[in-house]
Amino acid sequence: MADIANGSHYIEFCDVSKTFSRPVLRDVCFYVDVGETLAIIGRSGVGKSVTLGHIMGFIRPDKGRVIVAGEDITHMPETELRQIRRKVTMVFQSGALFDSLTVGENILSSLELREDYNEENKEEVVDGLLKMVDLLDFKDALPGDLSTGYKRAVAIARALAAQPQCILYDEPTTMVDPIMSDDLGNLMLRLKQRLNLTSVVVTHDLDLMRKVADSVVFLYQGESIYFGPVKDLEKCNNPHVKLFLAMDRVEIEGKIEDT
Repeated sequence: MADIANGSHYIEFCDVSKTFSRPVLRDVCFYVDVGETLAIIGRSGVGKSVTLGHIMGFIRPDKGRVIVAGEDITHMPETELRQIRRKVTMVFQSGALFDSLTVGENILSSLELREDYNEENKEEVVDGLLKMVDLLDFKDALPGDLSTGYKRAVAIARALAAQPQCILYDEPTTMVDPIMSDDLGNLMLRLKQRLNLTSVVVTHDLDLMRKVADSVVFLYQGESIYFGPVKDLEKCNNPHVKLFLAMDRVEIEGKIEDT
């Protein structure tokens, strides 16, 4: 796992601010420790995906510091950021699979980036990763033949092929049915427990948050108005948090009535 100094966090935002045509992040602070999962929640357009962009080093803050893998990447040159990205990988909402490659070939494309890549046991490793996400039977399928949920599971397997220390998930359960959403949540939890992966998940799915996350940061108009344990979120007295949770309960009740 990461060589992190005692008392250091794996990922940390220290008063991070970012403005494009408008302020997107305003003095945001949070952290994630090794082996833990942080959920980032809030309404659309509050800076959740921009936060992931900062963690990957694709976006630089206007103010503040970003720590990733125990290192300050705020002003890190691109050559050094490439080493950080060997430790931290991202599963995009789209899956970002190569449509012309089979499921197995997609995973192999990531496996070849590893320094310990071994041509002789590549099929064994690919099969092992597909077994881990329960998709071995789809090894020879093309991404276009898969459902949205299965594409995301393949994207997770491909991310794992690079042996990362940390995975960032961008809305992993969006546009999938409730059963697949539950399956993806179980997969994420299993990987966390089995591999001790550090992870950050951007989501609107509060069931997923409660299942996989240790802590949560709630963004509102670019500010982190709650950061703390998931179990204490319901106790938060901020009116915006209370309204968000209330709307989620109304949505759940509506689904129950429709069944």
